[in-house]
Amino acid sequence: MSMILQVIARVLMLALLMCACSLSVAQSTYPNKRIRFIVPYTTGGITTVLAHMVGQKLTESWNQPVIVDNQPGGNATIGTDALAKSQPDGYTILLVASSHVIVPHLTPTPYDPIKDFAAVATLNSSDFVLLMSPSVPVNTLQELIAYAKARPGQLNYASSGTGTSPHLATELFNRMAGVQTHHIPYKGTGQAMIDLVGGQVQLLFISPLPAFGLIKGGKLKAIAMSGDRRIPALPQTPTFFEAGLPGFSAKNWHAILAPAGTPRDVIDKLSSEIRKILAMPDTQKTLASQGQESFISTPEQFSELLKVEYAKWDTVIKAAKIKIEE
Repeated sequence: MSMILQVIARVLMLALLMCACSLSVAQSTYPNKRIRFIVPYTTGGITTVLAHMVGQKLTESWNQPVIVDNQPGGNATIGTDALAKSQPDGYTILLVASSHVIVPHLTPTPYDPIKDFAAVATLNSSDFVLLMSPSVPVNTLQELIAYAKARPGQLNYASSGTGTSPHLATELFNRMAGVQTHHIPYKGTGQAMIDLVGGQVQLLFISPLPAFGLIKGGKLKAIAMSGDRRIPALPQTPTFFEAGLPGFSAKNWHAILAPAGTPRDVIDKLSSEIRKILAMPDTQKTLASQGQESFISTPEQFSELLKVEYAKWDTVIKAAKIKIEE
């Protein structure tokens, strides 16, 4: 009898363990609590649009709150470092821009932009258009290159600030085209556009949306687009490839990272859901209204993009000897 009781006790214990394991699995199913979505920028602009759009749709899909947490400062390093130090469980994620692989080349950061993060998904991208003042007596990219080569250092180019994507895009152009132009940094693009129209500066890389009216009104020349295809709003503006400078590529993008060590199944679930969100017509309409387009990728593709962009801008920054003054 005692042996029978022992067997029954063991069976009951096994059943209890199985129930406990099942409960543990159920409780650990991702996501089962709120997600913190760090945005290392101030509120406003495309980052705010993206964060709230993605956060709201994840909330709707998973029935778990996604809380947008703006942590600006330090060229986005404060919020980014907060993500790097977070628990790698998928409940803290980060919105980053293309500057994520630029800033560490210009100033010390408390994290490694590649090793300390897990690539989740890209969100959007925006090509640059190279604008030229009407005061420059040329109309094509090849004519501009020839004109600049004949006048080394005499053409001024504007940017929205030292170390910004438009600054680096112009230095990449200088390097690939074999020309020398002089950098005039501005605090933002507003005054830079005014001075470009007035001829105080001659060149500017910028996202197309703010310049549409000036281009169509003939106050600025659109020389080339930095992407791999023309855009519908500027059908007469060729790509750099079409204009005779193949291999030139520069764009702004935003994406989502998680801390390094986040479980692969969590990364895959996040990435898959974000790809679904980006394919939605209302998402694409929202992005188009901001002069953006959806940029869909797998974690592997995004990881490769980070490495390629990090190496590319490192080369440009060193060659141009770009430094951010304290």
